[in-house]
Amino acid sequence: MDLFLAAAIVATFLCSLVAGFLFAFAVVAMPGIRNLNDAEFIRAFQVMDRVIQNNQPLFLIVWVGSAVVLLIALILGFGQLAGVDRLLLVASAIVYILGVQLPTVAINVPLNNRLQMLDVVDLDEAERQTARNDFEPRWNRWNAVRALLSSLAVALLIILLVRL
Repeated sequence: MDLFLAAAIVATFLCSLVAGFLFAFAVVAMPGIRNLNDAEFIRAFQVMDRVIQNNQPLFLIVWVGSAVVLLIALILGFGQLAGVDRLLLVASAIVYILGVQLPTVAINVPLNNRLQMLDVVDLDEAERQTARNDFEPRWNRWNAVRALLSSLAVALLIILLVRL
């Protein structure tokens, strides 16, 4: 097996794990905490996010590794592939980097960080409601985008692997 094919397989696997994580948040975690009151919602999200922000090693390996290995596969495969196969590889990388990684860094993580800075005990009910309303709809919308686009990137990678 050549280095490109190995990188493409590992990238597909890691991107699949990320897509599953985002999907699970979209259909289980966030709907699961939706019915909590504002203080409980903020606290629940803070606790879940704290696991990630404390550099949970497996999460970091999967999340960062998915982008790194996909870019390695892109570099290795760009010269080897032609036509539809090259297009599938390039499209998957563009969709994944611009549709998953970029919104994560530009939108979701800053929203997470703002929510992490809150001490729900120090906030009155109106402040908690405002904090949640400033966070939840936008975070959920962008998480849905990330879940959809990560799944699309994985589908493109799977199609590529089947064609190879």
